Amino acid sequence: MATTKLSASTYERLQAELDDLKTRGRVDIARHIEAARMLGDLSENGDYHAAKDSQGKMEARIRQLEAMLDDVEVLHGGPSEEVVAGVKVSLRHMDSDEVERYLIGSIEERDSGAQVISPGSPLGQALMGKKAGEAVTYQAPSGTLKVEIVSVGD
Repeated sequence: MATTKLSASTYERLQAELDDLKTRGRVDIARHIEAARMLGDLSENGDYHAAKDSQGKMEARIRQLEAMLDDVEVLHGGPSEEVVAGVKVSLRHMDSDEVERYLIGSIEERDSGAQVISPGSPLGQALMGKKAGEAVTYQAPSGTLKVEIVSVGD
């Protein structure tokens, strides 16, 4: 798995989520499972099966967060004139006048109010190192597309 690049605030948020899931989350799930067991026959006990399903989803999220935070690069970047991981860019597709804002980074940064583009995606790779006013082409499933970088870091 590639190194995940996260802003300092996202790293702290994910670390807090992991700590919460490993402590309070596990205790809460154990209580729900125990309460459901008290209801009787486990083979036909919907509450028990729902609690076990929740436990599985929570443990999967814990494993995902542990793996991500094990190999993370925390970005401490300030303003940038060129596209790098962690910055927001405004793009205009050449066949449209509409401008869309994106964050170049991990999907975990989704709280930023912008759509997210992975730096490893075809568009992300094409944008890296470019500046406002430049046009880039990239290969999408629908064919070759061209976008203009309207602004970087806004």
